[in-house]
Amino acid sequence: MGFGIFMVLFYLGVAVLLALNFFPLPKYLSWFFAVMFAAYGIFRGYREVKGEHTYGMRRYDDDEEQYMTYAERLKKMEEDNKDEKN
Repeated sequence: MGFGIFMVLFYLGVAVLLALNFFPLPKYLSWFFAVMFAAYGIFRGYREVKGEHTYGMRRYDDDEEQYMTYAERLKKMEEDNKDEKN
């Protein structure tokens, strides 16, 4: 989660630097990339807040017949272990 927050701040920071024409690029390219970096930073921040930052850890669960994140699978395994103990 820390890495995800860092990357959101990184993308938004680069967008600000591009908008301020910090890098030696033509003005139209600088603004184009500023908008792209800002849009991707906002999108990535939204995914971070929503909890969809799976980073390739989603797998298809045959029992549930749906894709589950790694955290969801761990939670399900803990619940199954509690049921077996009882």
